[in-house]
Amino acid sequence: QVQLVESGGGSVQAGGSLRLSCATSGYTYDVGCMGWFRQAPGKEREGVAAITTWRGSTYYGDSVKGRFTISRDNAKDTLYLQMNSLKPEDTAMYYCAAGLRSRCAITTNGGSLKDVAGMDYWGKGTLVTISS
Repeated sequence: QVQLVESGGGSVQAGGSLRLSCATSGYTYDVGCMGWFRQAPGKEREGVAAITTWRGSTYYGDSVKGRFTISRDNAKDTLYLQMNSLKPEDTAMYYCAAGLRSRCAITTNGGSLKDVAGMDYWGKGTLVTISS
């Protein structure tokens, strides 16, 4: 089992920055990929960014590319999402997720993240609100 706890959400004005953290614990040895997802009211969940644990390869959705950065501190077992140049449309609940090596499946299209499948473990989320 892997436990994930997000933090760092809050309310900022457009153009501002936030850094989300996801503390991981439990049996993380077999985690193959991790990702950040978001869901706004009335919208489907969207994969924002993903990272592989063995190579540290990163992937971003079109809507956040160039503004968000995903990273992982292996020593601290913590995943981060640095969010810059925030827009009102970034307002959502943000979730951290992890998938086992045998199940991770990151799909890209034209260099952009399209889907991350096989995420077996999810945090409870942290709310990000961007005002105009």
